[in-house]
Amino acid sequence: MSIMLSVVIITFNEEANIARCLEAVQGVADEVVVVDSYSTDRTVAICEEYGARVIQHAFAGYVEQKNYATGQAQYDHVLQLDADEVLTDELRQSLLQVKASWPPVAGFTLKRLTNYCGTWVRHGGWYPDRKLRLYDRRLGSWQGLLLHEQFIEKPFQSVGDLAGDLLHYSYDSVEQHVAQLNRFTSIAAEELALRGKTRVTPFQLVLKPIWKFVHGYVLRLGFLDGFAGLSIAIISAWGVFLKFAKLRTRASTHENLPH
Repeated sequence: MSIMLSVVIITFNEEANIARCLEAVQGVADEVVVVDSYSTDRTVAICEEYGARVIQHAFAGYVEQKNYATGQAQYDHVLQLDADEVLTDELRQSLLQVKASWPPVAGFTLKRLTNYCGTWVRHGGWYPDRKLRLYDRRLGSWQGLLLHEQFIEKPFQSVGDLAGDLLHYSYDSVEQHVAQLNRFTSIAAEELALRGKTRVTPFQLVLKPIWKFVHGYVLRLGFLDGFAGLSIAIISAWGVFLKFAKLRTRASTHENLPH
């Protein structure tokens, strides 16, 4: 069965990335829908230059925003991309083949290859980093709390894999990575609290960060990515500590509030 494909992207101040993303979906997308959280840069103007349909919608969390964006698509088959992601030629061909003959599946996973400060990272658990991004919206939905949102297919549905890489231009500098880490660990701590996890142990503060470094840098061969692999391993380990340290501080603050 041949299909029509909607490419859906959520954005906020992505003028540095969005043109590259939109250029790569030309000839693949039957429509491009951009749900923008009131960007203050040229993001919207660039999207309109490429013929995308832009919808302004206040950011309500990643899960809510992606479900909202999926619902704005004209077609049921959706390719959800982030503004800093780009289709390779091989992935474009895979998408065209699937469009020509969609099999009985809920969707397909795509391999993400991440560029970190100019280096393509192929180790440390960062590749192939498969994500379910191409899907039939009737057969699933975006789920999760505050972070780590993912499209989950309905029971008894199968998922395929597409050939070709989805290029992910993540961080241009270590400073950018650290700033993002600080923001995300605050959200992660809040998510743990929402799940009812308030007790923090020395194991979580000391041994889990060490394990994170060893697992990524040694066991998953992160050292083969040179400086990028070392930076990722150290900052990721620091992130584990920060998440639990912020959770502990949050819990202590709430306990000490006057009654």
